[in-house]
Amino acid sequence: MAIKKQFIKTKPVCKVTFSVAVKEADEVAVVGDFNNWNPKEGALNKLKNGTFKGVFDLDKDTSYEFKYLIDGAFVNETEADSFKWNEFAGAENSVLEI
Repeated sequence: MAIKKQFIKTKPVCKVTFSVAVKEADEVAVVGDFNNWNPKEGALNKLKNGTFKGVFDLDKDTSYEFKYLIDGAFVNETEADSFKWNEFAGAENSVLEI
């Protein structure tokens, strides 16, 4: 799993690329504060090498909680900027600082 941030000088956004290498998975999505935890809005595309990848424009100077949804199971990003306990979920969420 990996996150790549590309800051856009002319806009107040950051292009964030999420990559998840799970060849055996059928569906992967990134869900979080930035898409109302909606898997349809965070669906990642499966590449020929088996990696799932997606690019999202996210507002700068913001912190987002998120998780990956891999074939129905929630998974944290191991390379997240930090982790935050979520009372509603009863588990930690990954945190992305932009």
